[in-house]
Amino acid sequence: MIKAGIIGATGYAGAEIARILLNHRDVEIKWFGSKSYIDQKYKDVYGNMFELVEDVCKDDNLSELADMVDVIFTATPQGFLAGVLNEELLSKVKIIDLSADFRLKDVSVYEKWYKIEHKAPQFIEEAVYGLCEINRNKITEKTRLVANPGCYTTCSILTAYPLVKEGLIDVSTLIVDAKSGTSGAGRSAKLPNLFCEVNENIKAYGVASHRHTPEIEEQLSYAGNCDVVINFTPHLVPMNRGILATEYANLKKRPDGMLPSYEDIKAVYDKYYGREKFVRILDKGILPETKWVEGSNYVDINFVIDERTGRIIMMGALDNLVKGAAGQAVQNMNLLLGLPEDEGLRLVPVFP
Repeated sequence: MIKAGIIGATGYAGAEIARILLNHRDVEIKWFGSKSYIDQKYKDVYGNMFELVEDVCKDDNLSELADMVDVIFTATPQGFLAGVLNEELLSKVKIIDLSADFRLKDVSVYEKWYKIEHKAPQFIEEAVYGLCEINRNKITEKTRLVANPGCYTTCSILTAYPLVKEGLIDVSTLIVDAKSGTSGAGRSAKLPNLFCEVNENIKAYGVASHRHTPEIEEQLSYAGNCDVVINFTPHLVPMNRGILATEYANLKKRPDGMLPSYEDIKAVYDKYYGREKFVRILDKGILPETKWVEGSNYVDINFVIDERTGRIIMMGALDNLVKGAAGQAVQNMNLLLGLPEDEGLRLVPVFP
């Protein structure tokens, strides 16, 4: 059995990792780390774990944990892992980090957008950006550190990636409008996330300043082999889970002067995602909905060509806690350890 530890196990993403791993036939969870609930039973923090988990919460001592397990998930705030990571840890254990500490390759960009000093820049180049559908070949048994992508970024990147990669859109016109459920903001008590603040309301936030912006830009720049600069606007909506990204861009005309057809665009999506386990390209005219991916590791994608304006509208939906966080982390673990990529992740979406 593979032994795993979770640091930040009492946050929403950490708890989702625990839920998924409890159904993983090859993994045993040895450590439920939580700075806020040390020595409390995990089932008392999350009542859904009653009679499923008898462990008590431990601290965030990675040095001790590294001697006990094969893989550590760090579902922690930005700056935590960078503040404690060292060569000794990486020589003992594989780490999958759900924060942004090692997602961006330019440390100055990280420090600008996250407003903190990076304490371990020497490991940035080594870290693999763990968007499995794009970087699968880089996530191997030799990989020591995986930077698990953000939820908005996973949805936004996967939705546009094939068209950017194939040069079918003018990337200078790309706009991403995304909506997220409140679990994306974490479990800690915050005034803007109280029921009375969120219910019957929708609001934009982080306008022209959201810290997932450079992550989307960096990965799409690699895809298009050019500098990609986007407008990204997230919105908070009154639901627990889910992200819906609606993306707009000008289409480039074909050599015959015509816009690409539906069949042209569909063929490109099928080229990149036709064999993917967790990306579903929907039938023509069927648009993604968060309800159809809830509780699963799927991303649903589709598009509409607006011939009147010469633009394409791309849409993607995922569960921010699964494919947007914990599910993707387990997918990365499976690749790291040579397991079937979908092990523990054959989760049928929950409805209603």
